[in-house]
Amino acid sequence: MVSGENNEQRNHGAEDAVSEGITVMDILHAVRKHVVAMIVVFVAVFAAVCAYTVLTPPKYTSTAQAFATYRSDSANSQDNFNSINSAGTYISNQIKSYPTLATTESVLQPVIDDLGLSMTVDQLAAELSVTNPTDTAFVNVSATDGDARQSAAIANAVADSLKTVVEESIYSSDQKSPVMLTVVQQAQEPTSPSSPNVKMNLALGIAVGLVLGVIVALLRDLLSTRVQDIRDLQEVIDAPIMGRIPDDENLKKAVPVIVSSPSSAIAEEYRRIRTNLSFTQAVEGTKSRLIVISSVGPNEGKTTTSVNIAATLAENGASVLLIDADLRHPLVANKLSLEGNAGLTHVLSGQATVKDVVQRYWRPNLHIMPAGPKPPNASALLNSQTMKELIKQALTQYDYVLVDTSPMIVANDATVFASMGNGMVLVSGRDVTDKRELRDIAAQLDNLGVSVTGFVFNFAKENKKSGYSHSNYYYDDDDESSRRKKSRTRKKSTARRAAR
Repeated sequence: MVSGENNEQRNHGAEDAVSEGITVMDILHAVRKHVVAMIVVFVAVFAAVCAYTVLTPPKYTSTAQAFATYRSDSANSQDNFNSINSAGTYISNQIKSYPTLATTESVLQPVIDDLGLSMTVDQLAAELSVTNPTDTAFVNVSATDGDARQSAAIANAVADSLKTVVEESIYSSDQKSPVMLTVVQQAQEPTSPSSPNVKMNLALGIAVGLVLGVIVALLRDLLSTRVQDIRDLQEVIDAPIMGRIPDDENLKKAVPVIVSSPSSAIAEEYRRIRTNLSFTQAVEGTKSRLIVISSVGPNEGKTTTSVNIAATLAENGASVLLIDADLRHPLVANKLSLEGNAGLTHVLSGQATVKDVVQRYWRPNLHIMPAGPKPPNASALLNSQTMKELIKQALTQYDYVLVDTSPMIVANDATVFASMGNGMVLVSGRDVTDKRELRDIAAQLDNLGVSVTGFVFNFAKENKKSGYSHSNYYYDDDDESSRRKKSRTRKKSTARRAAR
């Protein structure tokens, strides 16, 4: 039996993980669980970026470059400048304001008039990017426009207009400007658009799509209230996974898959569970094993699991008794198409003996005790001394005693039976088990000192690496015979049509 200290560690595993922060493994786990959502987000973002790139009109950028020097023959320079260094300092201070000067009306209005542009000064300024590279005397005038030729014309015109304003307009008429601008590089007509940048946009779309996809996967994982995979279970209760059962139509039949499809992959998975159960400890003082089967909530496949495990154990030659102790919602009789009017309720109420209600099923060594009618006092009957004596007596007569009990959120009957043995098997359904309820049940089991022998994970996603995908490897003999008969029928039909 698991110690209280270990159980406490198990129950608080998720909380500890949260307090330690999200790790890389957590991210990878979330991505794996919600890979479809991540792919959808990535595709949506990437498609949006591609659409934006395709639909955005192309823009062309052209740059003219001017260089500032001091005018050596100006009066100002002769009077005020004692050295080249002082002149350089003056120019470096003045040139910092030229990018702003280039976007003023005094510079841009002549450009609009000369080129006949149908735009305002503000609109033209929005197409410009004027910079002064740090620690240089250069002024770079870049113009961006939907027409490649016009972008070059605007850049050159603005550079010329800025030269005129600097040299002729910002000083008094009787003085020459101490600064002289020389256009050293004329803007050339660009041969390719500057925007949209297809390569950069696609790279950005991929990066943003991946990041948003991962974020969505993490959010879905954090906000998910249902168990999605075995890690969600083991983060709360550290117990082994005895088997993973996918959703299959064969499980809905009123007969165990061991009986209806003994060669199927699902039958092999139940045999795997049988093997794992064979390594559990026998009840003290006996050679028999008490297998208590429950679930957190309803609709998780608890009863289906019980009848199939019972059948696999009997198939192996063990003597098995399956007791339907879910007196609130009995299903074992229906799952096996047995008469369920007489059962455990009558035994516990003293109206019948065990021999009166136990039925054989499939094989002589597989016995079933149905629940019988629903009693008004189910909890009192299941916790009675009669029930305990019934279990003790059964353990002396059978190799395995299986008890199918009510879900844990309905009643804690399972803990009563589990305390008589070495724990319980907890059945969990993907997208069915509530995480909060699972944590509550884990806390209850810890308080009661009851351990979980293992999980059976129902409705599991089919793993391509598992036998479920190898349909040519696992098959049912009856299905194979049917296929052969159909093949022979088709061949005969083809032969008759050819003879006609």
